[in-house]
Amino acid sequence: MSQTAPATPSSTRVFAAFEWMIALRYLRAKRRESFVSVISGFSLVGIALGVATLIIVMSVMGGFRKEFLASILGFNGHVTVAAAAGPLPNYDAMEARLKAVPGITRAAPIVDGQVMATQNGANSGVLVRGMREADLASLTSVAHSLAPGVLAAFSGEDTVIIGDGLARKLGITRGGSITLIAPKGAVTPFGTTPRIKTYLVAGTFKIGNSAYDGAYVFMPLEEAQLFFDTGEGVTGIELMVAKPDDDLAMLPDIAKAAGPGVRLVPWQDVNTAFFEAIQVESNVMFLILTLIILVAALNIVSGLIMLVKDKSADIAILRTMGATRGAVMRVFLIAGMSIGVTGTLLGFVLGVLFCWNIESIRQGLQNLTGTPLFDPTIYFLSKIPAELDVWQVTSVVVMTLVLTFLATLYPSWRAARLDPVEALRYG
Repeated sequence: MSQTAPATPSSTRVFAAFEWMIALRYLRAKRRESFVSVISGFSLVGIALGVATLIIVMSVMGGFRKEFLASILGFNGHVTVAAAAGPLPNYDAMEARLKAVPGITRAAPIVDGQVMATQNGANSGVLVRGMREADLASLTSVAHSLAPGVLAAFSGEDTVIIGDGLARKLGITRGGSITLIAPKGAVTPFGTTPRIKTYLVAGTFKIGNSAYDGAYVFMPLEEAQLFFDTGEGVTGIELMVAKPDDDLAMLPDIAKAAGPGVRLVPWQDVNTAFFEAIQVESNVMFLILTLIILVAALNIVSGLIMLVKDKSADIAILRTMGATRGAVMRVFLIAGMSIGVTGTLLGFVLGVLFCWNIESIRQGLQNLTGTPLFDPTIYFLSKIPAELDVWQVTSVVVMTLVLTFLATLYPSWRAARLDPVEALRYG
């Protein structure tokens, strides 16, 4: 008569229902375990605030970069063709050749100069840009902000268009006047005298960047040539290309079309230090704010270690009832990851909602405190920008979940290695 071998108990599936039930029960503190629950609560709040702060800061930094880049590339040319020395002669023929280069969408001769503007007893250093009416009309960032009829009045020898910030600074309204003083004027036996002339203000423009709105004056090209004494030449030809990021690859073709005796100035050379500073600041802020999440993750470690110590008797009973080490480990993994996932989701929702309503929140706090929280004269923007980047937000969420998972490994492994006999004897 043959004997049948005793059946071995079958192991439960991974992350079974009883593992979730025990893990979530451990997170609901009783009176004697309230301190563990407080630590878990602080960990959850810390992770939520860390994720939200990281999303908000990175979005604002990205928004600043995007707004600055858009305003710079929308106002200035992507590549400027200038003479190696002095004014650029024969610019009409050069302009025609440059427009024929594939990828160039706009070419406009300009005359730039720095002067002093004065009116109503106020003074301000400004940049004067001489342009033709048609070229100013094609500069959409400026043209779209002009009142009807302003472009039509932009002609003759005595008319200019000024930035809205400059107009407010000098107390000038449309139809008023502005006096421009150039340091280089007529040469006399007593030296060089400044050139001073008063112009009628045909209108004002506003593109939202105070660096331009508060410091630029547009003047008809012929008048700018007379005012700055460039003769029949110009200081440069502004080019705009279809893809600003590809302008460096187009420089050889542009140089060939422009001919000898010129220098090319791409927008990257003019603004390199500025955008590099934004990128460095963004990277540093990411590292600093990640420390908030790391501290919250370390709180999970301490909280779970204390929970393992308090539940050592329960762990021993589970082991004697047939629970495997893997099941015990998964119980505490679930407990720790529940804190991390919940905190990450709360931080994600809080950060996204804050970014969507950041300007309304700023205005509300500003009205409540009576203190300006975002000075356009300092930040060169009229409102706080926030650009939510999908990959950036995803990286923050994934990084937080990974840190949380790593934080739960050691306490869970310690719980799984607990000797049931020793735990029941000394627990």
